[in-house]
Amino acid sequence: MEWKQIPLGPLQTNGYLFYNENKEGVMIDPGGDEKKLISFIKELNITINGVLLTHAHFDHIGAVDAVRKEFHAPVYLHEKEADWLIDPALNGSGLFQGIPQIKTQPADKLLKEEHTLKIGTLEFIVYETPGHSPGSVSYYVPEEKVIFSGDVLFHGGVGRTDLPGGDHDTLMNTIHEKLLNLPDDTIVANGHGPSTTIGEEKEINPFINGFGW
Repeated sequence: MEWKQIPLGPLQTNGYLFYNENKEGVMIDPGGDEKKLISFIKELNITINGVLLTHAHFDHIGAVDAVRKEFHAPVYLHEKEADWLIDPALNGSGLFQGIPQIKTQPADKLLKEEHTLKIGTLEFIVYETPGHSPGSVSYYVPEEKVIFSGDVLFHGGVGRTDLPGGDHDTLMNTIHEKLLNLPDDTIVANGHGPSTTIGEEKEINPFINGFGW
């Protein structure tokens, strides 16, 4: 398996291309720059079989429709944010000056509960990781020691909770009960900035250290 981090869109949100040796893959959080992104995927000759969203904030969804159309790939999103793709007030694009309002087609597949998601020959454990937003999910691949976590946990920080549906206590419970129970060498491939590991965040993250780690 291989994965590549691709900064996309106005906030340079981390999107992730995850694929196997047969060039079968998924695109996680296509945040924007659709022409650049599609060109990059085609240069690698990857077949995109799914678009996985960690959540539906505007900076994670800007190229959703373009990727879906280009590769005929279904879009996966948690059911608690089913309306967000079509509503700028919910996805946040209608809340900030200078940000074009984003409306996309609804998700093709709605996720609910924690389960193993199979897309072709790829498998992910879907964790419900709310707090930053009510329908935030993380996609865990144990064999590769990586979790694609969106805006839950960052290097030295945590996700903001002042947008619609955010809740700080819920976020901290998510981090403490879900992410910190993963092996310390698990890579946290997050939505903004550099990747980190669970072990490193236990050591240096001031928000986590407040829980006694």
